[in-house]
Amino acid sequence: MRIIHWFRRDLRLTDNPALEWACTHADALCLVYIHAPQDEAPWTPGAASNWWLNASLAALAQQLSAQGQQLIIRNGHSLEQLRTLAQEFKADAVCWNRLYEPAALARDQRIKQSLSEQGLSVRSHNAALLLEPWQVETGGGTPYRVFTPFWKSAQQQLPPPQAVAAAPQDWPAAARLHSESLDTLALHPSHRWADKLAGHWVPGEEAALDQLDAFAERIADYAQARDIPGRDGTSRLSPHLHFGDLGPRQIRAALSTCAPQDVDKYMSELGWREFAHHLL
Repeated sequence: MRIIHWFRRDLRLTDNPALEWACTHADALCLVYIHAPQDEAPWTPGAASNWWLNASLAALAQQLSAQGQQLIIRNGHSLEQLRTLAQEFKADAVCWNRLYEPAALARDQRIKQSLSEQGLSVRSHNAALLLEPWQVETGGGTPYRVFTPFWKSAQQQLPPPQAVAAAPQDWPAAARLHSESLDTLALHPSHRWADKLAGHWVPGEEAALDQLDAFAERIADYAQARDIPGRDGTSRLSPHLHFGDLGPRQIRAALSTCAPQDVDKYMSELGWREFAHHLL
């Protein structure tokens, strides 16, 4: 089977269910990132987000190249680019990891219907959340509107922390198709303020995992130190989570060996992230 995996905000090789499925089932694999900020209007990303995206995509492309794969970059409306790519690659299936903002959900539903009508098999997976919004409901079957009962219910549904899927080891034959240069997306700001970001942040999966390891070593101080601006007390994982350099399952697994009283406060903050998606 010839499969297209569509990278979105899941820019990592580990704990990536859609990529894992594609590598398991594909004879030939096409890995694509489609730059389509217009699809997110009126909430298009700003300059700082674009800076992070640029660096994270560069890191992902390097990782894939080391595995003999190519990250194909296309620019334009997502559906149009996927249709074109499916024809070029003679694809049988397309897969991706789900997004949960209303505009993204509506877009993805349109894409799934259109590609299915084109004769393609379409699969989506959860890489971004511990529990998806439709999995947590009140006893009356309605969405929660208050965090505390939401998180209490969600915690009761969470499975025990477990090791997450490693990066694929056996890669299918790689697609060799035209790709836009990352530079043509013009994501890197022309202003010098971006140099300051680079002095404090390193995007990408490898850096995210290093940051997670560092946070696990000092999590005992998190509940107090996170509120003190002069302390290195926060997790520094938020942008990595947003762009999918790592996922919440990886965080939960990494912190599972820490003392519960040290982890509870941070896990509740992850719970607020889950709740925000639930409300969206």
